Amino acid sequence: MIKNIGIWIDTKQAVIIKLSNESHSIKTIKSNIDTRERVPGESKKFGRFGGQYMTFEKNKLNKRNDQTNHFIKNLFKEVQNCNSIVLFGPSKMKTIFEKELKKNMQLGTKLVGVFNAKLLTENQMVAWVKDFYKK
Repeated sequence: MIKNIGIWIDTKQAVIIKLSNESHSIKTIKSNIDTRERVPGESKKFGRFGGQYMTFEKNKLNKRNDQTNHFIKNLFKEVQNCNSIVLFGPSKMKTIFEKELKKNMQLGTKLVGVFNAKLLTENQMVAWVKDFYKK
């Protein structure tokens, strides 16, 4: 059975379209990545003990990297048993996922393309993936 997968990926979610013969299935995975997070106590950039400056940039970056890695692991679970994968979407998350796919020995060879795409409805995504694999 041939399983082709198209993934529309964004920072907020990934829509996985699985094509097998003439049928298709759609699954949406939320990323849970906080893009605009406010840390309590962040308003002051300095401590009360003089010239000691505190920043929360490193904490935010570490938390965002952990959330991104968790999101990518969830996507890997969905694409294990497939013949080919195509990525498309508007954000840079598709290039991050592409790099992780290429690091994986099993899935790196199954990636057939990465393309830019706008915000699409589910029907448009399914049509895009079907058109891509008809070529």
